[in-house]
Amino acid sequence: MILDVNAYLGPFAFRPLRHNTGPALVALMDAKGIDRAVVSSASAITYRNTQAGNEEVAAEVVGRGDRLIPFAVINPSYAGWRDDLHACRDLGFRGLRLYPKWHGYALPDPACLELVDAATAMGMPISIPIRVEDVRNRSWLVEVPEVPLAEVAALVAARPDARFLLLNGAGYANGPLGRKDSGLPANYLIEISRMDSVLTDEIGRLVAGLGADRLAFGTGMPFHYPDLALLKLEVLRVDDADRRRIAWSNAAEWLKLG
Repeated sequence: MILDVNAYLGPFAFRPLRHNTGPALVALMDAKGIDRAVVSSASAITYRNTQAGNEEVAAEVVGRGDRLIPFAVINPSYAGWRDDLHACRDLGFRGLRLYPKWHGYALPDPACLELVDAATAMGMPISIPIRVEDVRNRSWLVEVPEVPLAEVAALVAARPDARFLLLNGAGYANGPLGRKDSGLPANYLIEISRMDSVLTDEIGRLVAGLGADRLAFGTGMPFHYPDLALLKLEVLRVDDADRRRIAWSNAAEWLKLG
C-alpha cells in the first residue's frame, strides 16, 4: 500500500500541469500503483482568496473520497480565513497546507499561530511545503524564497499538540528537525520526495537519526512525475517493515485513516 502525502489538483499560474483533474490524477495513481493521495489546490498557491481553489478541489474529490484526501489551503493573512477554515471542515477537508512565503506572512506571526491552534482544535494536521518549484523552473515574475527550516523547527516546538507534515524540503539531516535527540516534540513527519536515497542518502540518514517512523512517502505530482519518488522508496536501504511504514502506515496513522 502506498499513500502519497504530497499531491495537487487544478491549474498552476506559471506553467501547465498534466494529470491535474480528479479523474486524471486517479488514473495516474492507478498506473503507478499509488493507492491514496493527499491533494490540495495548486491554483490556491497564487489566488488572493484561496477558498476558490479549495472549492475547486472539493468538486474534483466528489466520488473519489476513497482515493483522494483533500487538504485546504488557508491564508491567515487574508481577512476571511476563519470562515474559510470552517467552510473547509464542513466540506470534508482533512487538513491544511500553508504557503507563508507565497502568501506574505511568517510562521511565527500571531495570525498563523491562531490558525495552527484552530486547526489543531479541529483535529486537522498542517502541512508546510518548504518550496513549490525548483528555482531553475521559476517564472521570472516571482522570486519566492523557501520556508526556513529554523522557522519550521520553532513552530513545531511552540505548538507540541499540533501535527505537521513537512513537504518538498531537504537539508533536514543537518539540523535539529532531522535528529531524535534535538529536544523537538515528535509532532511532525518529513516527506521524502526532494531528498535522495543514494548519493547523499539523506533519507537513509534521517532513518538513522530520526527514525523510519517519522518519514512519509510523497511525489509532488503532478508538478513532478511520481516515478522518481517511487524509485527512491524502492532503493532505500531499509527492511521491509520500515519501507511499509514510510510508504503507508506512518501517514495513515497521522491522518487517522481506517
